[in-house]
Amino acid sequence: MASSYNAKEEDGHHSGAANHGGTGAVKSKKPDNTAFKQQRLPAWQPILTAGTVLPAFFVIGLIFIPIGIGLYVSSNNIKEFEIDYTGVEVSNPCYTCARNFTWNSTTPCRCTINFTLDQPFENNVFMYYGLSNFYQNHRRYVKSRDDSQLNGDLSALAKPSKECEPYHTSEGLPIAPCGAIANSLFNDTLELYYLDNNNTRTRISMLKKGIAWWTDKHVKFRNPGGNDNLSVAFKGTSKPVNWRKPVYELDTSDPDNNGFINEDFIVWMRTAALPTFRSSTALCRSQHDHRCVEIKKTKEDIDRNYPVLSFDGSKRMILSTISWMGGKNPFLGIAYITVGSICFFLGVVLLIIHHKYDTRNNSADIPN
Repeated sequence: MASSYNAKEEDGHHSGAANHGGTGAVKSKKPDNTAFKQQRLPAWQPILTAGTVLPAFFVIGLIFIPIGIGLYVSSNNIKEFEIDYTGVEVSNPCYTCARNFTWNSTTPCRCTINFTLDQPFENNVFMYYGLSNFYQNHRRYVKSRDDSQLNGDLSALAKPSKECEPYHTSEGLPIAPCGAIANSLFNDTLELYYLDNNNTRTRISMLKKGIAWWTDKHVKFRNPGGNDNLSVAFKGTSKPVNWRKPVYELDTSDPDNNGFINEDFIVWMRTAALPTFRSSTALCRSQHDHRCVEIKKTKEDIDRNYPVLSFDGSKRMILSTISWMGGKNPFLGIAYITVGSICFFLGVVLLIIHHKYDTRNNSADIPN
């Protein structure tokens, strides 16, 4: 039930209105006699009764619980495999690389990890790299970029924004791309190999495209002067301090995935909210390589270019399938089930209380 109030306009007079022509007329400060200024607008106030509250609790519970179960089951059907290759333990194949590699190293250190999947993956397989204890949500870090430069603006390319300091110039030349986010780009190289029964390894074809948001790829990021002859377009600029090669050599094999529109770079520029995160780095489509659905005994070669021990971080490689709801995320299903169960439980409790303690007089007689 609900109560409503719809007041009609009332006639009123402003004080001092009688002295229209007098020189000493006093103007009233009273607001105009309108429904809005006199606060007489129609009002609606819900009255919470058992007949309206109890059905609402039960309906929410009956809707949320099945949705949560569906989301949870779909999430559990997604297959994931994760390997930590930080190299902290001596037994880890990447231990030597982790101890001897720094930002100043000029050559990558390669390590190889053998692993076997319990069951083959199905359909497309996404490869992710995961980092922990890496805080991308710091205010100065998030602001350290030049979106005009990343959109192909030639003036911003020659004169980067001050937000990029101290990563806006190097050796007297403007840095492209500038800023702390671009300078800390994750640059480990992860390669998968399929091992047959004779331990003969065959490289699994991993696509570097189709991993970034469409709006980022086609709207926010553009190369200056198009995608032709990027070395000329970026002439007069310097690579970021921690990079080993300039931006126009990120993927020389594919002009549509090079420069500012390189999808590995685009994915990294979308910063994470939490210190432990994962980002997609490659995609294996079953129609391009049938071994995507036959991955069983596998070898991974890793070019370690990204040191993490200096900030007590860790690195992981994740293989995962996806479903209609995206990647593996059981939290959403659990949240729906929890909220639906709480609402259903409260509905039962309130229903019992209502029937047990409802002492209202239902007769039409009015007591004296």
